[in-house]
Amino acid sequence: MAGIYVHIPFCKSKCRYCDFTSFPDKLCFAESYMACVYREMAMRGEQLKNYSFDTLYIGGGTPSVVDENYIAMLVAAAKKHFNLSENAEITIEMNPGTVSARKIDMYLRCGINRFSVGLQSAIDSQLSELGRTHTLNQFVTCAKLLKGRNFNVDVMIGLKGQTPDDVLKTIEVAAAFGASHISMYALTPEDGTPIYTDYLNGELPDGDEVAEMYAAGVKKLAELGFARYEVSNFAKKGRESRHNLNYWRRGEYIGLGVSASSCIGKLRFTNTFDLDEYFKCILSGHFAVIDSEETDKETEEEEYIMLALRTTAGIDYADYTARFGGDFAVKYADAIEKTRPYMDVLPDRLRIKDEYLYVQNTIIIEYFGK
Repeated sequence: MAGIYVHIPFCKSKCRYCDFTSFPDKLCFAESYMACVYREMAMRGEQLKNYSFDTLYIGGGTPSVVDENYIAMLVAAAKKHFNLSENAEITIEMNPGTVSARKIDMYLRCGINRFSVGLQSAIDSQLSELGRTHTLNQFVTCAKLLKGRNFNVDVMIGLKGQTPDDVLKTIEVAAAFGASHISMYALTPEDGTPIYTDYLNGELPDGDEVAEMYAAGVKKLAELGFARYEVSNFAKKGRESRHNLNYWRRGEYIGLGVSASSCIGKLRFTNTFDLDEYFKCILSGHFAVIDSEETDKETEEEEYIMLALRTTAGIDYADYTARFGGDFAVKYADAIEKTRPYMDVLPDRLRIKDEYLYVQNTIIIEYFGK
């Protein structure tokens, strides 16, 4: 089974930390854009008619900012052009400030069964500092509309002026209003974004402070019944994101829309980041790919190791052998011995100990270049 990702690049305004392809001033092109996405779906669906898909993820940008009828048509087009399983996980990302009862009703009627809500912080002053266009009250309204549904809440740590207590409050709010999954990410100040200036000026929490927030959050999430299954992702039993699990297991996926990336077989490719170029390519009957490469076995193996060790399941030796041949424990014996204090070395798998998962990058690098 593979996954489908659709990028909706429109939003009300650009958040200060955002490094994604999004256009806050081009919502007027939404109808034309969605028509191109439907056309790209038809083109890719014909190309991938022998594939089966288990997930559809509508991300952005802010997908909930466009007319809900466009989203319904998108889901219908996905079901028409791809072999999408009957029980597929269909997710849409939402900003709490762009949601209404009418939109939620339409999402549910068209088959969307998972929602990802960008709360980030329960502190309004921090939301304002980030450039978010919603308030805590708007999140509460959104969560009430989703009552009883399967929804994720994004929580961001490492914000200007943020304390561990602020993180705990945000987690408690998300859980109290019914979240079944919480993604807790550390803010990454990317060069070229407004918040990068704050980073250069030393106005953001340092690494130790962020680690303290993360540790406090992990403990609180466990107390509230959320099990960590990947370094930044926590879920109630059975509510893990199937779409993201496919990424972490290095599964195949097709990306549709401007800037979307794909991994099909050994081929990896990315669509243009330019909206006008995307229109021109799709309307002329061509794919909008600007970058394409075939991965070699070494790259695939390193990616597999990196992604698997981000999860609490770690590397399953039998799965490794099925993919790459050979014995993982033998090939990487030196790396395993070097990192042993940080690892659970089990008969059937290797995984990073819970207390070291947050600093997994410094451990994983020991398994590269073998």
